[in-house]
Amino acid sequence: MTTDNKNFVVEGKLADNERLKTESNFLRGTIAENLTDDLTGAFVGDNFQLIRFHGMYQQDDRDIRAERAKQKLEPLQNVMLRARLPGGIISTDQWLAIDKFAEEKSIYGSIRLTTRQTFQFHGVLKPNVKPMHQMLNSIGMDSIATAGDVNRNVLCTSNPVESELHQEAYEWAKKISEHLLPKTRAYAEVWLDEEKAESTEEPILGPTYLPRKFKTTVTIPPQNDVDVHANDLNFVAIAENGKLIGFNVLVGGGLAMTHGDTSTYPRKADDFGFIGLEHTLAVAEAVITTQRDWGNRVNRKNAKTKYTLERVGTDNFKAEVEKRSGAKFAPSKPYEFTSRGDRIGWVEGIDGKHHLTLFIENGRILDYPGKTLKTGCAEIAKIHPGDMRMTANQNLIIAGVPAELKGKIEAIAREHGLISDDVSPQRKDSMACVSLPTCPLAMAEAERYLPDAVTQIEGFLAKHGLPEESIIYRVTGCPNGCGRAMLAEVGLVGKGPGKYNFHLGGNREGTRIPRMYKENIGEQEIMAELDSLIGRWAKERNESEAFGDFLIRAEVIKPVVNSAKDFHDDSFVPA
Repeated sequence: MTTDNKNFVVEGKLADNERLKTESNFLRGTIAENLTDDLTGAFVGDNFQLIRFHGMYQQDDRDIRAERAKQKLEPLQNVMLRARLPGGIISTDQWLAIDKFAEEKSIYGSIRLTTRQTFQFHGVLKPNVKPMHQMLNSIGMDSIATAGDVNRNVLCTSNPVESELHQEAYEWAKKISEHLLPKTRAYAEVWLDEEKAESTEEPILGPTYLPRKFKTTVTIPPQNDVDVHANDLNFVAIAENGKLIGFNVLVGGGLAMTHGDTSTYPRKADDFGFIGLEHTLAVAEAVITTQRDWGNRVNRKNAKTKYTLERVGTDNFKAEVEKRSGAKFAPSKPYEFTSRGDRIGWVEGIDGKHHLTLFIENGRILDYPGKTLKTGCAEIAKIHPGDMRMTANQNLIIAGVPAELKGKIEAIAREHGLISDDVSPQRKDSMACVSLPTCPLAMAEAERYLPDAVTQIEGFLAKHGLPEESIIYRVTGCPNGCGRAMLAEVGLVGKGPGKYNFHLGGNREGTRIPRMYKENIGEQEIMAELDSLIGRWAKERNESEAFGDFLIRAEVIKPVVNSAKDFHDDSFVPA
């Protein structure tokens, strides 16, 4: 390690992942050899972890695991791939190519839009894994560094209205993504059959990469659609007269935790201050390298940037970033977040182009009876001259539609169930991670549970005279945070089959973490509590007061002020 201050390095026996990375020959491992082993559908040994650096997770269908065991078969091993797509922008030709692959080569046939503003293929069997990467390469895409201990897909606010400002911010998201990518040629050698490089250096990430995963965003206020406080590093765009002049830099956010381990907790990002555009890449690199050198490589549960800041002190971390980048943070420029949802339906940009945001429940694009979402998206892609944008809220924007095509594209969308006038505000403000049956970490349902749960909440809102109101409601099947439940007004975190930790008190802007209200309770009890609390909200709230703010004011729950000190403090939950 190259830090001047060894007091900030955690001493002790390194986590086994550090051995794995050291011995991986810069992420090559024996993946290529494993591909030719037809005795198993799995990637074995260290390769099980190493394929994550190549954008994949090994999974199996847990719904049929027991039945396959009875038949003396191994689980139906397959991979989930997450593409690298900074800012979520994809061309229509690229869309049609991924649509074709999902249809022909994946078990489930779906395209899954994720909270990381990209898409995932689920259920790709081993013989199709290499062709999948080669298909992506043929259309100018890859899945490098979308998982593993690296900087992952860089998010950018999906703002189709302020098109010029969005374009500038999007270009920075791409630059940051490219600058922080691993330099190893392992991906190209294994998947694209390029000649093996004689040597590899990782000047930014280092030979053992980062201590843990790292997430980065570029955000355009007043939209907080990327949830800045869920990420390690955030560049909040500051504009003057419609032109980008620099960024406020927020560091150290993250939502993952471990059940029963009070040393883990969700945490908001700290505001380091303002930088001019010319310092953007240097600051991004300095934050990454400081976390690389000071992050905890002994205990992976405390390895993320948020814990490094708590351990070494925000001021010390910030000073090191200034030293390494050669940039001095100025006081942050004023900005405000007013919302974080997507503007569903049509909007017109300042450039005169039209943009259609399609609500995709759970981000799952598949053909259902009477609702052929996947076919509809493909039909739109065939005639659309602009691009398509995936949002961090799992929705899809048909961007840059000329006026003469607006009617035709809307007709296609309605024909295939991509537009419905019956989608409630509550359904638009609800989100879940994938969870069962494919995620190996899932403890409870999320994606499959969400639609019926939302229907119940819609019923409570109507019952209490608030049919046009909504609550930021999110469900995640385990405590790893993929559904961003720890920035919701109501957040459910899976604890076991049909059981969740029930969190309340976040806000609509995504700047307050909710607190656990009740632990390990069932779906019926959760819904009974929500019915009662929504009833109180309807009767007792101030004008336009949001649900989470009401719960804090009414002392149903006390706010999380400092996660490291009070997130796990039961005295902050009223009896």
